Amino acid sequence: MELNLLKDLQDRIGFENYADGFGLLEWESTSELAHWSENPEFTARLIPFAQANGSGSFYALWRHDDQADLTALPVVVFGDEGGVHVVARNVQELFQLIGFDSEIMVGWDEVSFWRDSEEPHTAGHAEYTAWLEQHFGLPVAEDPEAVVTTAQAEFGQQFTDWARPFLPI
Repeated sequence: MELNLLKDLQDRIGFENYADGFGLLEWESTSELAHWSENPEFTARLIPFAQANGSGSFYALWRHDDQADLTALPVVVFGDEGGVHVVARNVQELFQLIGFDSEIMVGWDEVSFWRDSEEPHTAGHAEYTAWLEQHFGLPVAEDPEAVVTTAQAEFGQQFTDWARPFLPI
């Protein structure tokens, strides 16, 4: 449901127009994962769903269990130049992260967000932040690294242990 609501917003204001570098992709396409691993045990547990930045990084939901509510699953970022990291405990936390309105930088060892306070927000940012408040009662993340740290504390090691046989991490 949450992703459908965001898709409606994206259809109105445009891809990358509400969060720098972010946009929803075709649902449940695994083509992005093929560059990482084609092992069906790997691809069956990941659902790529969004572009993370303009250089090829993407977000995927990690089916760490058989939970029916996909939006309650952890969100993992796959970096265009390497690095795979848990960044949010669920979709709503990712919504808060992208509200910071900064492309995620994905390295082998960490992810980071940086935003120049003088830089203007994306054209639809104000509409996005109002949407986030209206639908979920959530503010944007003022400290994205804190959201990532919390998600990694809860799911990071578990994800690393699971992914190690499939990825060079």
